[in-house]
Formats: sequence, C-alpha cells, structure tokens
Amino acid sequence: MTDYVITQPAVPSVAVAGTLARFPIRRVFCVGRNYAAHAREMGSDPDREPPFFFSKPADAVIAASGTVPYPTATSDLHHEIELVVALGKGGTNIDLADAMDTVWGYGVGLDLTRRDLQAAAKEIGRPWDMAKGFDASAPCTPLIPASTLGHPEGNTIWLDVNGVRKQEGLLSDMIWSIPEVIAALSRLVTLAPGDLIYTGTPSGVGALNPGDVVSGGVDGVAEFTLTFGPKP
Repeated sequence: MTDYVITQPAVPSVAVAGTLARFPIRRVFCVGRNYAAHAREMGSDPDREPPFFFSKPADAVIAASGTVPYPTATSDLHHEIELVVALGKGGTNIDLADAMDTVWGYGVGLDLTRRDLQAAAKEIGRPWDMAKGFDASAPCTPLIPASTLGHPEGNTIWLDVNGVRKQEGLLSDMIWSIPEVIAALSRLVTLAPGDLIYTGTPSGVGALNPGDVVSGGVDGVAEFTLTFGPKP
C-alpha cells in the first residue's frame, strides 16, 4: 500500500442513474464554440475557427441538483447547457470510425463561466482558467450508460432560467459531432476511462443571479433543476 505523506484526496465521481454506483472522473475536457450560433454570439466566425478545447478540474463536477453555490470573484456568472460524454475506453489518435466505441454513457451538465473574469483575461491576452475552472463550475446529472440509452444525435438541448427559455438547440447543430470531438481530442492528449467531455453549448448564454432556479436537459437523455445560492 502506498504511503502518502498527506491524506489521499477523495476520488471525484458522478452518480450513475438508477444505481448506487458512481462513475470515477479522471479529467474533464470542454469543447469551445461547438455550436455556430454560440460562436457568433461570442464574436467568432465558426466557418474559420474550429472548436478548441479547455479543461476543468475533476472535482469541479458536482450534482446538478439542490442548491449550487454562487461563486466568488464574479458579478457576471453565465450558464452554458451541454451534453456530457463519459468515456469508458481511451486511446491516442483514435480513428473516427472507432470513436464511439470509447463512449460509456451520457449526462447533461452546465459549464458555468465567470464571464467578467474571462473577458478581462482575453483583453490582456492571459489564460482564463479561473473563469472556467472554479469550484462547483461543472454541475452534471447522473450518467446513463450508452448500452441503455443508445447514442443521442438530433435531440433537443435546452435551458430555462426562472421558467423562461434561454437556450435551445439540437445536438445535430454541433459543428463537430461527438465522434469527431473524441477523435480530434485524442490527437492532442491520450484519452482514458473516466474522462468526461462537455460538448459545447447552443446560443443564448446569459447571466445568472443568486436565487435563480435553472432547469435544463437534453430530451431523451436527462433533465435537472437546481437553485443558485446567495453571493458569498
């Protein structure tokens, strides 16, 4: 048994729907600007700029339920609803034809963003990790195995804030499909079981305030409702 010099941190994990089992999280990758309309609302041209990848800490993933803490150091927190892909296999330079064989299951998550910190970092050319990778920044529903669900393709993805529809699109609106995302990402890093991929958000991202009730989902996959807590 390894003799660690401090107490070993708990393994980050996410629930598996309908069971007491949990899916251990190795890494969390996110796809930027993977819906054309969202790329345009963020000031980019999706015809010239393909999606890019960034990461969140594994322990930023929390249950998409109950009360979610409103983060520190921001006055402009934004919602981004996303399909989450959980990998049960990995590899490097995965062929497009083999990419879906790596998928264990699916969930629905939020890529929460401190937009003011992101904008300030972009303005001066600095990394914007702290705009994306803060505590509790990646709420996620329980995962559903692909062996049960199948592979969603044209499903509607949506998000409401206080009962008002803010985001809606189709998974088929993605610039890069799920297998294309997996294949492309595997050319940059070695993917492995336990990796989660947040696959991008449709247009309509916007601000969240303390006390807001947020509901979202991907039809036929999962839905959630949560409330944001007070400002710290």
